[in-house]
Amino acid sequence: MEQIARVNRVVSDTVAEIAVKRKSACGHDCSQCGGGCSEMLVQSEVTAMAFNPLHARAGDTVQVESETKQVLSIAAIVYLVPLILFFLLYAVGRMIAHVESVSIALGGLGFFVGIAVAVYANSVVKRRRLTSFRITAILD
Repeated sequence: MEQIARVNRVVSDTVAEIAVKRKSACGHDCSQCGGGCSEMLVQSEVTAMAFNPLHARAGDTVQVESETKQVLSIAAIVYLVPLILFFLLYAVGRMIAHVESVSIALGGLGFFVGIAVAVYANSVVKRRRLTSFRITAILD
């Protein structure tokens, strides 16, 4: 996956801190999606470390590449785990209690546990800096 970023600072000969603009599904054009989002609530840039073989300097606009496999695995955790846990616990509740309200309650519990797992996974990725970027071109 290729993106455009700005180099904030050079950390070492081969590592730079970059700011990557976060892409969203609606592109923050609230007139197109019914006004359901707010740019005030969404962080528009993500700071990350990038391998810097081209020796980009602070202030440079660069093209960065990240592993698609890695991005997709993180997205799977964030989006799929809550849904899978919802349906799994919903089915367990249906088999055990045979009452719809119990099934819905267990499904909701599964969804919130899935959200907690996604938040924890996100903190691990940030703390360990597991997203790997590589600067592939200096644009200016």
